[in-house]
Amino acid sequence: MDYRPTIVIDSREQAPLVFRNLASGPGTLTSGDYSFSGCEEIFAIERKSIPDLVSCCAGSNRERFERELHRLRGYRFKRLLIVGTRAEIEAGDYRSNIKPQSVLHTLSAFEARYDCPVVFCPDPTAGALQVESWAYWFAREIVKSFEAFTKGAPSGPRKDTAAA
Repeated sequence: MDYRPTIVIDSREQAPLVFRNLASGPGTLTSGDYSFSGCEEIFAIERKSIPDLVSCCAGSNRERFERELHRLRGYRFKRLLIVGTRAEIEAGDYRSNIKPQSVLHTLSAFEARYDCPVVFCPDPTAGALQVESWAYWFAREIVKSFEAFTKGAPSGPRKDTAAA
């Protein structure tokens, strides 16, 4: 069976990741920047660059970002994908007065508060590969679960419920 899903890229995504192994196309997602067809309500990846992330750690951007993370709580699979490295944050390699420890502590708090794992990928290519991997394996598990569920299911009405 073919488990290759089609990735949905939120139409509001400014600079979308480029996927090379799975088909992709634009769509409007309720939450997150990436999902895949048929699972838009249970699979979501929120992607942030280091500058975006840092700007989401203060003021009204923080409130908006927390609302986004709150919406993800109901998803079966969700991730906060940071395109960049922890070392970049630790070095303060961004344009803001926010201290690196504040950014890192905020990430830890968000991860705990919203049950959303944070994953760093060093560049957009690695980020795209990671999203493809998550989508493929999640889709595979969905299909396998469905196959297992339907394997022994009766094909017609049960004898004890059939009309006489």
